[in-house]
Amino acid sequence: MSNNKKIFLLLPLFLSSIFFPAYAEETTEYVAKSVEITTLYHSARKVISDNQKLINDASKGDKGLTADLVIEKTKENFKGIAGKDLDLSNPTNAAMIESVKDVMNEAQALINQPNVAFKGFIPASFARQVAEKFTARMAGKIELKLTAPKEYLRNRANRPDAWETGIMENKFRMADYPKDKPVFEMTESKGKPAFRYILPSYYAESCLSCHGSPKGDIDISGGKKEGAALGELGGAVSLTIFK
Repeated sequence: MSNNKKIFLLLPLFLSSIFFPAYAEETTEYVAKSVEITTLYHSARKVISDNQKLINDASKGDKGLTADLVIEKTKENFKGIAGKDLDLSNPTNAAMIESVKDVMNEAQALINQPNVAFKGFIPASFARQVAEKFTARMAGKIELKLTAPKEYLRNRANRPDAWETGIMENKFRMADYPKDKPVFEMTESKGKPAFRYILPSYYAESCLSCHGSPKGDIDISGGKKEGAALGELGGAVSLTIFK
């Protein structure tokens, strides 16, 4: 994140600190934690995206894409984005890495299956599995979810709740909304006080083979293409920290 983006993100917190210092301090702490979690999550997902061609190579058996390699690359990606080494003494970071490790270990037989091109192991399915395992590890303290606007949703387990839908429809989809800017607030979730943080994600070129045009055509996974365009809002990473 650039310095300008950081200033833009934290400016409302600075202004609120003039009038509500305790609230601003607490919110700043939650924002920092949310940025670290979602950055680590994105760093892991990027490893799968970067290796999708290898995963889909039907001519190879063992791809060498082990859990250890994915974790190593995740740490490199994290450092490149965050500008610092990943702190594994932080139990939240450790839980994310363990979740990545579990998903990759469980997927080895699928990834290394010979004579099969598309195996259904794509960044979205990887991210969903990691989020589910991470959420389970956090035992009701933190929930992580990959979601999307309803018309682009392919897995009902990722369907957005009312808060997520409102943010995506009324903010992220607005033409003048600043790209990559998260939304966060102290609110409630499941009847409990919570800090909620949601970060938009957009369709990249690599996504359009399944989600692009022509709309309605069957993609390699067997699903129907949505007709999405490059740079269009494709979904969001939603994080809930229960107080």
